[in-house]
Amino acid sequence: MNPSYAHGTTLEPLIGQTIGDHFDAQAKRHGDREAVVDRQKGKRLTYRELSEVATQLARGLLALGVQPGERVGIWSPNRWEWIVTQFGTPKIGTILVNVNPSYRLRELGYALRQSGIRTLITAPGFGPSDYLGMLHDLLGELGDGPVAHPDFPDLKEIVVLGDKAPRGMRTWSDLLRLGDSIPVEAVASRQADVQFDDPVNIQYTSGTTGLPKGATLSHHNLLNNGYFIGELMRFTAEDRLCIPVPFYHTFGMVLANLACVTHGATMVIPGEGFDAGQVLATVEAERCTALHGVPTMFIAELGHPEFERFDLGSLRTGLMAGSPCPVEVMRQVQSRMHMSEVEIAYGMTETSPVSTQTRADDPLELRVGTVGQVHPHVEVKIVDPATGRVVPRGTPGELVTRSYAVMLGYWQNPDATGQVIDAARWMHTGDLAVMREDGYVNIVGRIKDMIIRGGENIYPREIEEFYYTHPKVADIQVIGVPDQKYGEQVMAWIRLKPGETSTEEEMRDYARGQIAHFKIPRYVKFVDAFPMTVTGKVQKYVMRQAAVKELGLEGAAGQTTA
Repeated sequence: MNPSYAHGTTLEPLIGQTIGDHFDAQAKRHGDREAVVDRQKGKRLTYRELSEVATQLARGLLALGVQPGERVGIWSPNRWEWIVTQFGTPKIGTILVNVNPSYRLRELGYALRQSGIRTLITAPGFGPSDYLGMLHDLLGELGDGPVAHPDFPDLKEIVVLGDKAPRGMRTWSDLLRLGDSIPVEAVASRQADVQFDDPVNIQYTSGTTGLPKGATLSHHNLLNNGYFIGELMRFTAEDRLCIPVPFYHTFGMVLANLACVTHGATMVIPGEGFDAGQVLATVEAERCTALHGVPTMFIAELGHPEFERFDLGSLRTGLMAGSPCPVEVMRQVQSRMHMSEVEIAYGMTETSPVSTQTRADDPLELRVGTVGQVHPHVEVKIVDPATGRVVPRGTPGELVTRSYAVMLGYWQNPDATGQVIDAARWMHTGDLAVMREDGYVNIVGRIKDMIIRGGENIYPREIEEFYYTHPKVADIQVIGVPDQKYGEQVMAWIRLKPGETSTEEEMRDYARGQIAHFKIPRYVKFVDAFPMTVTGKVQKYVMRQAAVKELGLEGAAGQTTA
């Protein structure tokens, strides 16, 4: 048998530096080049300026008494201060905790308590969310001096991005001014004590099956993953990356920001949140050479009513990741958006995040039909979920990965860590994948998303790809719903293209004779949108819950299946 195992051989060594040391070297090398462009805030920073303000932030945190290993949280949408915080906090050995911008009161409280955030840097709000109002509800009226709340014993300081701060909090400018009392040498001294295997970041997983878990990542994890992502994209200091994906997630923080900084490229922020028109206008105005996004973002950009009026001719590359990419969408991104070298990346927060990536010169078939081949310095194997044994190439199984990029563990949760990282340090992803004979990998679904209908294993991705060929279908998500007779049935949620109408029967007729009868959707629901996380991932478990209720399948949902 040819086993489903591959490792990324390369002559390029891993970087043995902390993020702070590497950032300083890049800032020195690319000092006069533009590092950050925040279009919405009207802010531009060269690498030299970014380095100066990042160091000033570190000085401010030292003035507050922040110690090595303590947690600094950031609760904010995309803005230039987020990037400053990302590169200022590693200098003094603190651990940055990324707080999801869409968190509500209960989730915020959990993240503050579970990670033990000492200093929280927060935006005043984002969209309909009033962050300061939520903090007031959580903490009550604050007095002068450090925060003191029995439910949050670690929390001492809150810093507000903006010109005003409620009593008991500081503004961003206040924090930077505090840094004047700390000599620059104090930052250098603290930085010299930081090791590249130290934890530098905590990222909370979505918590779709319980309370969120804090994936704890090291300097070595993140810096090297960002570097090799940029290498495979052929990034240079001439590149300008438009970043509509959120910074709080590894897509923004690593695939974007660290891929740029490790190559001296420019980080371009189109706005605090995703807006397709804003992204297209930013690409044109800033002459961006690269654009990142999840598939739903690219679908929205391609479907923008004024798409044709934007000049996107400067684009060359970018990454599509976060969820499976429809083949037809990929083709349009290459042809209509001029992204001839666009690549697919696959990974998860717990692996820093990328494990496989397509290459810029891969043939079209590989760049639209796979998630690429294993990353440099990474091992991947496909195993039988039941036995853990490696399966032959061409056989579906669970993708597991081992490398420098595997997280240190879940923050203060060794039991959860032990459930996903085995004794040989393989990270179990929960994703179903197939490794082709040439080593390229296809993701065919989640183990928990696989539909088992009357003993037949059905992979939703296969049905979704088929329906993307229907001329009326703009987007589709396939789920399994409970069934008394077969255990599960196939259900398709379909978003039609503007102005189109259809029926359940038309959609079923389209599939007859094209795909196996048991894969044809038993139920079809037409929708305007799908329930999503802030990162653009479709929440299939929410869809399932809604479908069970709408279709009256509670009885079937309660039955036990083999």
